[in-house]
Amino acid sequence: MPRDLVVEIRQNPSADYTLLPRQGGPADRPGARGAEPLDLKVSLRRHGTAELVHMAVDRAGVREPLTRGHRAYLDVSASRLLQLAGRVRWAWKEQLVTYPVLEDDGMRARYPFASDVDLTAWTALARSRTAELLEEGRFAFDEMLAGPGRDLAELRAFLTRTLTEEGPLRVSFDSDLHLPWPMLAVTVGQGEPWQDFLGYRHQIEQTGAAYPRAQAPYPPRNRAVTSLNTDSALESVGRAPEVRKLLEERTELTVRTESARFLEALAGAVLDEDLMYFWCHGQFVSNGSLYTQLSVRLSDPRDIDADLVRRHRRSHQDVPDALFRPFVLLNACHAGQSAEAELEHLGRALVELGASGVLGPQIEIPQVFGAEYAFAFLDRYLTGRFTAGEITWRLARDFADVYRNPLALTYSLHCGIDSMLELTP
Repeated sequence: MPRDLVVEIRQNPSADYTLLPRQGGPADRPGARGAEPLDLKVSLRRHGTAELVHMAVDRAGVREPLTRGHRAYLDVSASRLLQLAGRVRWAWKEQLVTYPVLEDDGMRARYPFASDVDLTAWTALARSRTAELLEEGRFAFDEMLAGPGRDLAELRAFLTRTLTEEGPLRVSFDSDLHLPWPMLAVTVGQGEPWQDFLGYRHQIEQTGAAYPRAQAPYPPRNRAVTSLNTDSALESVGRAPEVRKLLEERTELTVRTESARFLEALAGAVLDEDLMYFWCHGQFVSNGSLYTQLSVRLSDPRDIDADLVRRHRRSHQDVPDALFRPFVLLNACHAGQSAEAELEHLGRALVELGASGVLGPQIEIPQVFGAEYAFAFLDRYLTGRFTAGEITWRLARDFADVYRNPLALTYSLHCGIDSMLELTP
């Protein structure tokens, strides 16, 4: 005789089949931010190969104007925007990293921003140098939005007011132009000069990569799986030994010092790492006008660039059982940027292949600071309690407020504002 069975539903991960896998999951944990909507989305798109650039700004929960969102074509060209971005990065190197201070004898020079993390002994100098960089960041931001026309004027007023008066916001810049967003600035004019930088005021990510393949849900684990991909010559720099010890004690760690080992792991269908850390050198490699890309090197001289990464993993892009989902801390010089829109971006390639986000510096970062930043970031991220966006925003403020050092503002997220390590209690 047929009868109805009693069914008790203990889990409903798809919310009655209304969500795709992984949507909303992190929000079930205390302090998680992964499922919350972004506060502000700024789209910046170049029309094909043309110089014309279109911007759109959308504020969550706000309809202003009532007829549509804020949309406008910029008066500034794409090439000009990239020139402004390059000038900002150049200024941070010249005015900060390589800025010399003469010793008392007037014969020797020190470079405090390149050698010291704690700049409290250099507070006046740090403030003056940061104020100069602030003007560069404001100039680039104002130039980007300058011009006549009602649409552009309304967009400029809305975006400037939002970034100036409200915060901290979770902001995503969806753009095919790679700009140093955390290093751009608005005018507030209160307190220390670094407080007007966008990266100090808000959580920021740059998006714009191709859609990554949807990957099957995976269960949280109680111990993260990580890798340290490094140049052995840097193992003793600053807090680098403490970073390795941190990873060894709190995670299941794989150490790779040769490019062959990294590429072999990348070529496997399953590379199941929660976090992938690169501690190595970054540089632009060029073959005249035919080929220029950002690459990183481990202990051997082989350049690892975006195309090499794609070449080793492309066969797994549409394979259902393949797995590649790490958050990547690419702690190598220039790793967070590409100098021109046409240059392939290593971080973007990793995101396209499945990485949940990539964090790296926009400039040639001092090694001592890079190791200090990595320790501070990983110490927080490995708790599984904070998103990458929360941590990068907090570190930008902490390094500036406590150590008078603005260099944390040079670290930018390529996607990953919601990336969070999922651990079982």
